[in-house]
Amino acid sequence: MTLTQIRTQLGAQACAKRAEAAKRFFKTGPGEYGEGDRFLGLTVPQVRAVLPQTDALPEDDVLVLLRSEWHEERLLALLILVRRFAKARKNEAARARLVSLYLKNTRWVNNWDLVDTSAPLILGEWLRTQERGVLDTLAGSNCLWQQRIAVLATLAFIRSGEFGDTLRLCERFLAHRHDLMHKACGWMLREAGKRDAAVLRGFLDLHAPNMPRTMLRYAVEKLPDAERRRYMSKS
Repeated sequence: MTLTQIRTQLGAQACAKRAEAAKRFFKTGPGEYGEGDRFLGLTVPQVRAVLPQTDALPEDDVLVLLRSEWHEERLLALLILVRRFAKARKNEAARARLVSLYLKNTRWVNNWDLVDTSAPLILGEWLRTQERGVLDTLAGSNCLWQQRIAVLATLAFIRSGEFGDTLRLCERFLAHRHDLMHKACGWMLREAGKRDAAVLRGFLDLHAPNMPRTMLRYAVEKLPDAERRRYMSKS
């Protein structure tokens, strides 16, 4: 499919009612985290259904989608990058180029679903075997989405049994003001705990009294009831 055909297919499925609901769900009002974002009103399965037809789409056209005003077009672009990165598992140069493209365009990875769809499967997978200084660059940004990319990238490490970067970044963000970072950190801590409960308990024993309540609630969600209540009582 060409870029024009892709946009036509997406546009043909637009739904004004779903678009309005998405604007509320993704907090697009003045001063909210998704301020000004626009939606066609597609479901994620509708966007994903286009994905198999994009393999021949030129990279420049993928970038057009990634820089689109429409949220669903940006989502599709990120799904394309994820798909191409996975297919290039034996081509390090191709993977490096895709990671570079991703990092140069993070300003358009600008809502939590876009981050969560892409960061672990592109940047995180790449960094499992690479130098990880970019995590601290992203974490040190003033951009909420770059900070969330840094934390979500560590999900790839967690899945490989590595927890150090997750714990370090979650500690760094204990005083973060935004609940989207509290949720991201709590989620990653919970994922670490599902693989090694002692790692989670060690972090909680040190930091539970100082953790934002949302972060703590997400982190302890899978612990036994009595233990979960005990940690929550410390907050």
